[in-house]
Amino acid sequence: MLFRICVLGSALLLSACAGKTIVPNYQNSNPFLQVGGEQPANSVPVVENAGSFCLEVSEVWHSDGKTPDGQKLWARDTLRKVVPCP
Repeated sequence: MLFRICVLGSALLLSACAGKTIVPNYQNSNPFLQVGGEQPANSVPVVENAGSFCLEVSEVWHSDGKTPDGQKLWARDTLRKVVPCP
């Protein structure tokens, strides 16, 4: 009798766990991260005047791993370098 209760309890526990699959939510409001799809396009470099010098600012996307279900993670880097002012 105790054996039957243990087997029945185990079966109920396994069926309860198997029925509740967690669905991933990939909605993202972070502008520096994108989940899935193709690599986003890199922006055209922009020159910003910083007073006594200028900065060339460019944004570059790169692959930064994968989600548990295999979708690519894309991250955006912002690169700055000092350039002569136009």
